[in-house]
Amino acid sequence: MTRSFVPDHPVDPALLDSMVDLASRSPSAGKTQGWHLVVLEGDDTRRFWDVTLPAERRTSFAWPGLLSAPVIALPLADPQAYVERYAESDKAGTGWGVGAEVWPAPYWTIDSSMAVMTLLLAAEEVGLGALFFAVSRNEALLREGLGIPDRLQLLGAIALGWPDPEATRAGRSAHRSRHGPEQIIHRGRW
Repeated sequence: MTRSFVPDHPVDPALLDSMVDLASRSPSAGKTQGWHLVVLEGDDTRRFWDVTLPAERRTSFAWPGLLSAPVIALPLADPQAYVERYAESDKAGTGWGVGAEVWPAPYWTIDSSMAVMTLLLAAEEVGLGALFFAVSRNEALLREGLGIPDRLQLLGAIALGWPDPEATRAGRSAHRSRHGPEQIIHRGRW
């Protein structure tokens, strides 16, 4: 994950479009594709930071280079799209078309997360830096300012841009070891 970006170096919209096109091919229950991106660039990214990281908090912010990301993409999952899709005749037999509460798992979140991961991998493939992070402050104010409907689930934010080669500071969790296959795989049973 990239936490520092080269300032004033935009991402070509066609490049972003091609990455989103690839992400749209991620697995999707019933091919619902119930996810959206609000893409912020230029002055919109500054307004994003003004809402989510007000100026008085920036002096102690550990990742000032993150604020140079030329693109902030907000992935949104749409539960209602899945309910409506599964109310259609070819899926009605599942019973999932009656409401989100009957689903055994929130496939809107799962599918949207797969699309986000594909987008992150696509960014890496073309040499962009990317960071997925939580919108932990002022989400309601952000949603209101961007006109995001209440029914949509905000998964977080994705910073995209060209990585700053001078920045070498690792994330706070970088020292933690990764789980190996022996810790992850349970063959045959738990």
